[in-house]
Amino acid sequence: MTANEIARVQSYLRRTLSNERIAITPPVRPGAPVEVSIAGEFIGVLYRDDDEGEISFSLNISILEEDLPTVA
Repeated sequence: MTANEIARVQSYLRRTLSNERIAITPPVRPGAPVEVSIAGEFIGVLYRDDDEGEISFSLNISILEEDLPTVA
């Protein structure tokens, strides 16, 4: 994923989710996951898909059961 694509997706997520604290961190080495965080807290991984020239991006958010609040 290019730096330009990362910046564009980050801008899109910030605008769409109304949260300027969303940050997408470029991978340290090629092929490593692209991490997405909010206020420094890791929330998921961003993937780029190129299907016959059509580019799309997927954000996979993992929620640990232990992080969920209890419901009365």
